[in-house]
Amino acid sequence: MIIKPSTALRNEYGAISDMAHEEDVPIYITKNGEGDLVVMSIEAFERREEILRLRAKLAAAEQSRLSGQPAISIEESRGRLEAIYGQKL
Repeated sequence: MIIKPSTALRNEYGAISDMAHEEDVPIYITKNGEGDLVVMSIEAFERREEILRLRAKLAAAEQSRLSGQPAISIEESRGRLEAIYGQKL
């Protein structure tokens, strides 16, 4: 975990930006000794957002399965994909 004071963000922006890209982890910024912000590279943020979207889709699919919603088998799914792409999987 990387923690930096807000003055470092103001005075050392370039170094903190480099660190966010190199370390590829969030950097916690404090203000008056208390947590205030989290800084991360755009790439790390977009990866995190994609993971959250995927988890939400998986949770919704699992909820549908648990509630008894109709589902398709792996074989049916494979057949649909083969029909779409015109090749054996």
